Amino acid sequence: MKSSLKYFVLLLCLKFIEGSFRCDYEYSSKAQAWFKSVVVPANWFDARLRCSQEGAVLASPKTPEILAEMRNIMNRSNPEYEIFTGIHATVSQGDYYTIEGTPLSNILVPWSKNEPDNKDNVESCITLNGNGELADRPCEVTRPYICYRPESSQVEVSECGTIDPDYHLDKRTNKCYKFHTEPRNFSRAFLACSAEGGHLAIINSDAEATVLKEIYAKYPDAKLLGNFRKDLAFIGFHDWGERWVYRTIHGETLKEAGYNKFSPGEPTNIPEQTCGGIYRTGLLLDLWCDRPAAFFCEKSPGYPVVCRASP
Repeated sequence: MKSSLKYFVLLLCLKFIEGSFRCDYEYSSKAQAWFKSVVVPANWFDARLRCSQEGAVLASPKTPEILAEMRNIMNRSNPEYEIFTGIHATVSQGDYYTIEGTPLSNILVPWSKNEPDNKDNVESCITLNGNGELADRPCEVTRPYICYRPESSQVEVSECGTIDPDYHLDKRTNKCYKFHTEPRNFSRAFLACSAEGGHLAIINSDAEATVLKEIYAKYPDAKLLGNFRKDLAFIGFHDWGERWVYRTIHGETLKEAGYNKFSPGEPTNIPEQTCGGIYRTGLLLDLWCDRPAAFFCEKSPGYPVVCRASP
């Protein structure tokens, strides 16, 4: 524990760290890249989003070295699984590219028997099996997947202990915050914060409400592009399926968490408004969970830990 803490402090003292990335990824010297196996199945769209929010991409077998590492990872877990790759035709049916833009014709990986078949004309995402063979599948089904990040010779690590430059430490709370200006619904906002190593922001004091209010003020309406309300944002509380009994995403009542100040007239207790938000004033409100909004994430400075690539 002491050695881990010492290493983390060293990371914070350095602005640039060579050959480093999140410690929940493993480095492959042969592929010269970082990999993370995600065994909980997800549909292709959620898998793509989670990898992206972690600073990676949904892995595709673009080279023999990447293919070999993907198969090694699969065979260590369950070689009978199919996993989603980043190869897709979600933009134009039948036009397959990796997320990075490599056409399928440039990927020299064989197809499984009787594949591709585009069954019912709905199979636009490509899977890989333990034998190193491809198949087309519906993007909406769920599969495990692998996130991938090519090695970078130099990575900037912020005071928040992350390579994400949009997280900033506030010394009043000793927490790091990020304001997402691209609107998402509550569920996908939760996913994004979690993938970044944090969580939807939980207000624990008047001081923390002030912190979020000040961050919000840096983003006037003109900076928030899109057709959504600019005066409110998601934060981390909802009713947990018990109407109008609000708790944080960590299970505390708002009073237990330390901040329970709603804007006048809030909560409205409209049946569909069961997720939590904050106005620009720093006061709380209840929101529609399925309507996209901007949102705040927070994280501890020491998580996720950054590791150096081992040779």
